[in-house]
Amino acid sequence: MLLLALDTATPAVTAALLGAGAPGEGARVLAESRQVDARRHGELLLPAVDRVLAEAGRKLDEVTDIVVGVGPGPYTGLRVGLVTAATFGAALGVPVHGVCTLDGLAYASGLEGPFVVATDARRKEVYWARYADARTRVSEPSVDRPADIAEQVAGVPAVGAGALLYADVFDGVRSEGPEHQSAAALGALAAEKLARGEELLPPQPLYLRRPDAQVPANYKVVTPR
Repeated sequence: MLLLALDTATPAVTAALLGAGAPGEGARVLAESRQVDARRHGELLLPAVDRVLAEAGRKLDEVTDIVVGVGPGPYTGLRVGLVTAATFGAALGVPVHGVCTLDGLAYASGLEGPFVVATDARRKEVYWARYADARTRVSEPSVDRPADIAEQVAGVPAVGAGALLYADVFDGVRSEGPEHQSAAALGALAAEKLARGEELLPPQPLYLRRPDAQVPANYKVVTPR
């Protein structure tokens, strides 16, 4: 197994290459790249892939599986990773597996008890979900204004940039926890699930809300005569 993991659903543009670990162990991280820049996903992702391949001394055509974060995340950034993963998968003839971006952050936290993960959804909202532990999500991902979920997250450990941004609501925020996505964590979680024979998500975007760009109301279509 040589697994390439990508995620652009948060401000982090991240890629990682993972190989098979020793018997009884999980996947081994061979290389990882992560840059935080919410406006340059398209510019930074392919160079990140080149870096992890070069660091690991591997070629792209050796990749056997691709894992991509499916969000939730803002439309513009999220689609960069999904389109790139789909293109690699088609070119290499290898499967492309989707994983919820929030699940990658939860896995990276290593927390054992109940907690929440929240990322910045902009528009003064957060994407968030509840977890029983670092591997087990117990609610569907949602997008809400922090004030509207204050009672649900009060006093509960929380990780992610959304929790840090609204620490007055997420009063159990762990500043030492992961703030942005790690493709290494996303890939390691996917490798565990695949090893257990679990079916992962399809590589389809989890937007949770409509994109900002929409056709204006009462728009008239003008066609040539």
